[in-house]
Amino acid sequence: MAQAGSHSAAGQMTGYLYQCELALLELARHSWQDATIEVRMELLDDIEFLNPQDNTPLELLQAKHREAAGPLSETGKDFWRSIASWIDALANLSQPSGQSMPLLRLVSTQIAPANTFLSQLRPAAGRDVSSALARMEEVAQDENGPDGTAKDRALFMKLTPAQRRQLVSAITVNDGAPVMSDLDSSLAKELGITPSEHAQAALDDIKGWWYGMAVRLLERKNRERMLPSVKAEQLMCRRDEIIGRYAGKSLPITETLSNLTQAEIAGYADRLVVTQMRWIGLPDDEVAMHLRDYHYARAQRSEWLRTFKITPERLEEYEGELHYEWESAFRRRTRRVRADMSEEDRQGVGQDILDDTMDRAADTPLSPGSVTAPWIGKGSMHGLSDQADTVEADRAVGWHPDYSELCKRHNETQEQ
Repeated sequence: MAQAGSHSAAGQMTGYLYQCELALLELARHSWQDATIEVRMELLDDIEFLNPQDNTPLELLQAKHREAAGPLSETGKDFWRSIASWIDALANLSQPSGQSMPLLRLVSTQIAPANTFLSQLRPAAGRDVSSALARMEEVAQDENGPDGTAKDRALFMKLTPAQRRQLVSAITVNDGAPVMSDLDSSLAKELGITPSEHAQAALDDIKGWWYGMAVRLLERKNRERMLPSVKAEQLMCRRDEIIGRYAGKSLPITETLSNLTQAEIAGYADRLVVTQMRWIGLPDDEVAMHLRDYHYARAQRSEWLRTFKITPERLEEYEGELHYEWESAFRRRTRRVRADMSEEDRQGVGQDILDDTMDRAADTPLSPGSVTAPWIGKGSMHGLSDQADTVEADRAVGWHPDYSELCKRHNETQEQ
């Protein structure tokens, strides 16, 4: 049996994972007070919560995970390195005034012993900033203190008395936090996931989504993939999607279908969505019918995104499902296309592909087990056809058997 060696990084890795899941837990907690609050990681601190109006930090959080039970030490690295980190972060913020001073939180799985400055900085009755400050200054100036925190303690004492008081007044110690293996129950509670046969699966789905978001929050080199922050609204939206998936919950429809005006139809005349229908010889009345689905599906999807009823990630997944349905119809219908087939017959095959695809799209729900208005799927499919000349092959949709070549020619014509 393999044993962990002296160079094992398991504890450090657990600490990173803990920080990631703690950010999720704290974002869920904050969402109950302010759904617009935003979180980011590893910029000024381990975890930061931002004011959505101006992106200024409301809270800087240090996460300290220790599997072994034990007291949180007044002289230990966990606390004094947090102090140094906060001093650096506040310096980068140009020493904010007392009114804009962010909350400084130390979240530790260890316990602050009674009668220590750590216990005096808990967010509860018995909090005593003056006594905590006096004791911190005493510990910081102790020449017999551990060498491992000497620089951090000295950095604290370099602050002016007023700065030290301002700093300590902003600190909150949240000790006795759940260890990594116990986080799931806290997460489920804050996310509003009630006990059921699907509860663990739903929680795992949310955590899977969150880990993907965390990677993008930590991305520094690829600006296209990097996320500056994640809003609590985004988390709540994804939670609702996932819980709704298991409950078969349908998305609300706020758009009312009606025939498009001639002016609205004319506005789409040069779009690829119309060009694709022209390539298979559809008459004007059918083009107008399909454009109605496309027009209102776009509007409904935009409304869902704007009001956080659905996430971009779920829409991307949905488009992948729609593409699969189109590909099934396209391959089945184009098996009988011959090189010498006339253009009229090719257009007929394209019309069959369109009809089959629309039937499949109408039956494809946005959330498994739910019911989605047929025009959402059909209009979304036309949305894929509208970008067939610019997207990757796994998202391109077309009706004419030779749509790919026709798109290339279309692009060449547009560029001339």
